[in-house]
Amino acid sequence: MIVGGGLAGAKAAETLRAEGFDQRIVLLCEEAEVPYERPPLSKGYLLGNDPRESAYVHEAEWYREHDIELRTSTRVRRIDRFASEVVLTDAERVHYDRLLLATGSEPRRLDVPGADLQGVRYLRTLPDSDAIKQTIEAGGPIVVVGAGWIGLEVAAAARENGVEVTVLEVADLPLQQVLGDEVASVFADLHREHGVDLRLGTGIASIEGTDGRVSAVTTSDGSSVPAAAVVVGIGASPRTSLAEDAGLVVDNGVHVDPHLFSSDPVILAAGDIAAVEHPVLHQRIRVEHWANALATGPHAARSMMGQDVVFEELPYFFTDQYDLGMEYIGYTTPGTVDEVVLRGDVAGRAFYAFWLTSGRVAAAMHVNLWDDGIDPAKALILDGGPVDTAKLADPSVPLAETLVRSEG
Repeated sequence: MIVGGGLAGAKAAETLRAEGFDQRIVLLCEEAEVPYERPPLSKGYLLGNDPRESAYVHEAEWYREHDIELRTSTRVRRIDRFASEVVLTDAERVHYDRLLLATGSEPRRLDVPGADLQGVRYLRTLPDSDAIKQTIEAGGPIVVVGAGWIGLEVAAAARENGVEVTVLEVADLPLQQVLGDEVASVFADLHREHGVDLRLGTGIASIEGTDGRVSAVTTSDGSSVPAAAVVVGIGASPRTSLAEDAGLVVDNGVHVDPHLFSSDPVILAAGDIAAVEHPVLHQRIRVEHWANALATGPHAARSMMGQDVVFEELPYFFTDQYDLGMEYIGYTTPGTVDEVVLRGDVAGRAFYAFWLTSGRVAAAMHVNLWDDGIDPAKALILDGGPVDTAKLADPSVPLAETLVRSEG
């Protein structure tokens, strides 16, 4: 039994069949759509470059061909652990031998006057992307609340289509907490160069409407910004209520071991909701990115089949905004970074950035360096040894040679 019709759930079902599981698989999806990936919602599909179907993990026929009982528009009300059953909203009970929770996350909601007006949008589902796409095609203008990854990608898609965009961000820089000031400034400059009205240190006071529909936004400094739609990107929360109600250990996600088993020996978790005890990073982490769903779904499937597998993948994500492409790998938390080392042409947006903790690379990213890519930086993180920061900043020194080796 798999609860959750996103990438993690679909990939778990695919892996079960690919690796020889020949018994019943039930995949329960709350949405009416067949399982799909979420990056196209703010990237290729929203830009108008890719068809809607490109987001699907598989077409509907694939599930029938592989004897996977895909049930869309189906919501689980609760888990009965004692009976090993899930209870659906219509009171139907479905038995499980192994249960994978892959319920994902949901956008945090804006709490200001006018937040319930028509035209206030969040981006989590294909219908959400459809609605924002229609606003872009109609010509906007659009106000984006929050300069995180989703907000900036929506802003880029709108500007690529010639739509007027204002981005409101309460921090001093976009992505400041994730990237730090120097790298965050690159993204601020990028969006301003492409015509985004980026208002930093500015929040939203209220949303104004006409006949029940958004017409303008009043900012924290009292300014009024015209808006045909408001796209809110202020973070997400893991959908853990099923796990909590079932009595599983939950704290910022469902606690799972390196095999992705929860505190119940037949219930696992994958994707956004999984707070994994990571054997490489030596801490519990929860990651809300595409690559994590792509990796944890198959891993959970193998654990469900009894394989002795340990989840060791490093967190990874990517973004495409205008002519900037970026890959990021590793993991840091606020207050743990001692130094950020930049290597390459920052002004020309072709560089590496390295986040160091105690002289070791904890996370790294590259911007537009596709020939070398992220793998050499990943190797530094996995090695775990100290690096020579002067060599690390010098593009003439191969990254593998920046590690400090003790003699003898």
